[in-house]
Amino acid sequence: MTKLPKLGFLYLDYVLRFFDHSNFKGWPDKIEEVVYHWKNDKKRFIKEVKAKNIDVLIGNIPATAYDTFVEISKELPHVRFVPSLETQFPNKSKENVTLFCDKYNLSAPKTKIYYDNEKGYKYLKNKAKYPQIIKRSYGPSNYGGYYVHKADNFKEAFELLEDKKYSPIYTQDAIDLKFSGDLRVMLIGHKPICAFWRFSGDGEWITNTSQGGSMSYENVPMNALELAVEASKAAKAEYWACDIAICAKTDKAYILECATAFAAFPYIRDWIGQYLMWDFSNGRFPMPHVPLFSWEELGKVDSSLLRTMRHIGFSKYKPSCDGTWYINDPEDKFDMEEALLSNPNDVPASIAPEKLPIKKDLLKDTKKSKIEVNKINFNTASLTQIMTLHGMEEELALEIQEYLLDNVVTDSSDLLELESVDEQLIKVWDDSIDDMRVNINDADEDTLKKIKGIGSKLAKIILNFKEEVKKFSDLDQLKELDGIGKNKLAQLKSRLKIGE
Repeated sequence: MTKLPKLGFLYLDYVLRFFDHSNFKGWPDKIEEVVYHWKNDKKRFIKEVKAKNIDVLIGNIPATAYDTFVEISKELPHVRFVPSLETQFPNKSKENVTLFCDKYNLSAPKTKIYYDNEKGYKYLKNKAKYPQIIKRSYGPSNYGGYYVHKADNFKEAFELLEDKKYSPIYTQDAIDLKFSGDLRVMLIGHKPICAFWRFSGDGEWITNTSQGGSMSYENVPMNALELAVEASKAAKAEYWACDIAICAKTDKAYILECATAFAAFPYIRDWIGQYLMWDFSNGRFPMPHVPLFSWEELGKVDSSLLRTMRHIGFSKYKPSCDGTWYINDPEDKFDMEEALLSNPNDVPASIAPEKLPIKKDLLKDTKKSKIEVNKINFNTASLTQIMTLHGMEEELALEIQEYLLDNVVTDSSDLLELESVDEQLIKVWDDSIDDMRVNINDADEDTLKKIKGIGSKLAKIILNFKEEVKKFSDLDQLKELDGIGKNKLAQLKSRLKIGE
């Protein structure tokens, strides 16, 4: 059995503790605790970590201690920090969030950062588009929106900055928020596990619930989840949270904040603990299964109860054997008499075994027999069809579907780029492509929705756009639609046509 690493909780005086031992239920070894006491505690802290032979330090680092822990991590090269210092980079400041989004080309509001106040005032006076959102970038706490302000003109911006003395000047173009709210998305292992809208209170523009805002777990848009996943992967985050704005005019998603330090219900911290146990043990402990959009059902529970709920679990979807056979029956039929009889005593004595209507090949050991899989066009297959193949796991089916959204598969071997796809399994999958293409100018919503990558929402957007332009003259016009990038455009052009 693989030796488990020695774990330690990283705590800091005066800082709320995100994890405790109850979040790592079932971990067989002692989990150490190491507390950083601020001031000149670096050497003592390093010595204690070494003395306790800790391999993994688990805990978030507040902004004011980030630079110190960068130095500490260099003195402890054998210790894995979870989250890593690289992952926690955006925790340090609003400026770091902007730098992170710029580095990985993540959608974010137009932001300007000035350490020279004169240059900042010049921009705000002559070039800025109002309203502007002005934030304090550095500091011990930015929670609750108390250091986020809206300026409707230069006079307001100037008076605010002269009063607050924020340095650097950190200012963003305001997003016209859809539904007057933004979204909080939480992820574990790059998978969204909780998401909800936050709406501003009466007479307020800040959506934080501590200032009178309200919440809703319903109708979280997919592009917000996709952007959050993209950010989580870029940060290499074990767990992650994003605040995302949706533009009311374009429906485009923008990252407002992202960090590993965020408020979470106890059961979410349990899920993170389970995920980390799976990670640290190389799979000895199971990874928590959290279905997408499970928050819609959990959100129906009173929030006061959610704050006390622990150890919530979900079972994985497993397609039944008869369902798999039924969908993949090459003759498009399902004969119950062809099922293998498990017990000969169930057969009436008056019926000779050789007269039973059972196919000979089905009398073989079922563990060794293989059910023929119908050829499937992955570019048009639904998630259910993909999951039905050999009882495929949900995670792998979702991974394949995500891959297909960005790539047109011309040969089933293309899927070998996915690390978790079994090469032997691919050999029985279809490697042909249905070359039928749909005339976009004649298609209705139902026809468009049959095309891989086009859901109900995108189909309506395309049809509304067609009404504006009267008639598509060039498929490149689809580039004007929000959310359609280079890969998506190539995929749609392979399935759509103009004219005969």
